[in-house]
Amino acid sequence: MKITRVEVFALKAPAPQRPHWTSHFIVPTANEILVRLYTDEGIDGFGLATSHTPIDFAVKAWKSGLAEQIVGEDPLAPERLYQKLFSLTTSKAANERGWSREALIRLSAAVDIACWDILGKAARLPLFRIFGGHRDEVAAYVTCGYYRDGKDNQELRDEIHMLLDQGHTGFKTKAGGLPLRQDIARMEVIREVIGPDRDFMVDPNRAWDLPTAIEAARLLEPLNPRWLEEPIRWEDDRRGLKLLSQKTRIPLSAGESEITSYGCRAMLEEQAIQILQFDCTMMGGFTEGRKLTALCELNHVQVAPHHDCFIHAHIVASSPAGCIVEAFTDPERDPLQAELFEDAPGIVKGRMKLKEQPGLGLTLSETAIRKYGQRII
Repeated sequence: MKITRVEVFALKAPAPQRPHWTSHFIVPTANEILVRLYTDEGIDGFGLATSHTPIDFAVKAWKSGLAEQIVGEDPLAPERLYQKLFSLTTSKAANERGWSREALIRLSAAVDIACWDILGKAARLPLFRIFGGHRDEVAAYVTCGYYRDGKDNQELRDEIHMLLDQGHTGFKTKAGGLPLRQDIARMEVIREVIGPDRDFMVDPNRAWDLPTAIEAARLLEPLNPRWLEEPIRWEDDRRGLKLLSQKTRIPLSAGESEITSYGCRAMLEEQAIQILQFDCTMMGGFTEGRKLTALCELNHVQVAPHHDCFIHAHIVASSPAGCIVEAFTDPERDPLQAELFEDAPGIVKGRMKLKEQPGLGLTLSETAIRKYGQRII
């Protein structure tokens, strides 16, 4: 089987009037690259590349000939094609064409996911079964509690009640954007509304220095968080996580901000985190995601990938290390989760049942692609 054609779209959506802030940056409403691969045997597949930063760098790579590296390759050999594309990060040819390292890392992930989608369709099996088939249902939580202009604790309370009415049983909220005591008051509101038994996670998005993180963990312990995610500032987060882990009983999670599987491996070697949160759409695709999942299992670390519940469900379902997937059920925050797929699995009472359709088991909505997509090649 050979790849005969590559089709690429930039998926973007207008920012809402009241942007969604984390502790220190606005989350893009939709900011992804959709890659579709077509083959000489009539089987096609797709993958997504996600970025918190503008995706112009990725668009440039496609417009300057990256597809030439892909056409003619065998999609049933995703490891080989992934290594070919990733190796471009240290190649003279890529530098001459202006292909940035970040672009190549992101886009190699999308191409890899598309190859695995084709492989699953060729095998007539869903990917979670090809990857190991440990379970066919996964837990799901909703990310919420973003900072927004004028948002007070009553609006936060109303938001959580709305999510409860949708049937969610796990809630991850943003922190780190206000003075610590004010943030703790917000966390107390959420715990009060969801009750003592539902999962509650806290994500400061690398906002705190180590002393603040230690104090925050002390104040959060009575609220019984399931985990505290990326609490330490970027410049020394691995060592900071190690030191924080010695001061708190709250499990720590990280990995979303790593750009290679090697960085995630180093986090495991620090023995500071209990949950790894790599993102197959930001780096590594399924080829590297499967390796990290196996490494987590061998090191007694759980896997709770960042973003895109429908894609990452295959990783979480495949292994005993799989823990939970992250969902965004507010269409204003993430219209792509709501609209990009025609037949996505539903989340019912905090659980997602995977489908038995081959590959990713997802059908792209051509209406959504026309609405949000800009054709690149």
